[in-house]
Amino acid sequence: MQARMTNPAYVLPGAMKGIGTLLQAIGESGLPQELVEIVGLRASQINGCSACVHGHTVNLRKAGASDERIDAVAAWREAPYFTDAERAALQLTESVTRLADRSHESVPDTLWDEVADHFAEKELSALILLIGVMNLFNRVNTTIKEPAGTTWG
Repeated sequence: MQARMTNPAYVLPGAMKGIGTLLQAIGESGLPQELVEIVGLRASQINGCSACVHGHTVNLRKAGASDERIDAVAAWREAPYFTDAERAALQLTESVTRLADRSHESVPDTLWDEVADHFAEKELSALILLIGVMNLFNRVNTTIKEPAGTTWG
């Protein structure tokens, strides 16, 4: 499989600079890297982005995550491998990613309160931006048919 075109972030260098700045800010927030990858994996699973699912899985393995944890991200509610903070982040990821599927407000106050109980404002800010960036990546990659196994430098 081959992508339809060069990734737009490479075609428009200013876009790559902006994305890089966002990713740097997220990385400096104190949000655990494994959580970043789990959130990215879950958003990518929902959006059907094979390139990102592959990338986050590879990154989780490199970070030492167990196969059981990685394999269970899609079914995190029924799996014993996640902390309460990770579960709150995964629920937020699903709520923000599935905006079109909602029949209520996108992030109910009960979910907001739960997430805010686990993350300081800086981490919560990074989590919100991370989910948005992951959804951006997923939408770009599925549009251009970026294949699994693609690496970004």
